[in-house]
Amino acid sequence: MKTTIDVSQLEPCEPMERILAALPKIKTGEYLRVLHRMEPHPLYPILTQQGYSWITKTNKQPIEIYIWRSDDLVAKANIV
Repeated sequence: MKTTIDVSQLEPCEPMERILAALPKIKTGEYLRVLHRMEPHPLYPILTQQGYSWITKTNKQPIEIYIWRSDDLVAKANIV
């Protein structure tokens, strides 16, 4: 199961704030799909510190970022 948020039209720092606010709501087996206009490099170290993993797909616009808890193998397996 996924939750999708579109932050592609938001001004900085709102995309990061929305992403970080959505993460605690992810349950086991779920992941967050983020639509963004650019790759959010400052977000990645924060995700690592908070125990999340991610995959970024930059082959189309908006780019897609899939975020899940690092220890959640079910969520990782469900990412399309």
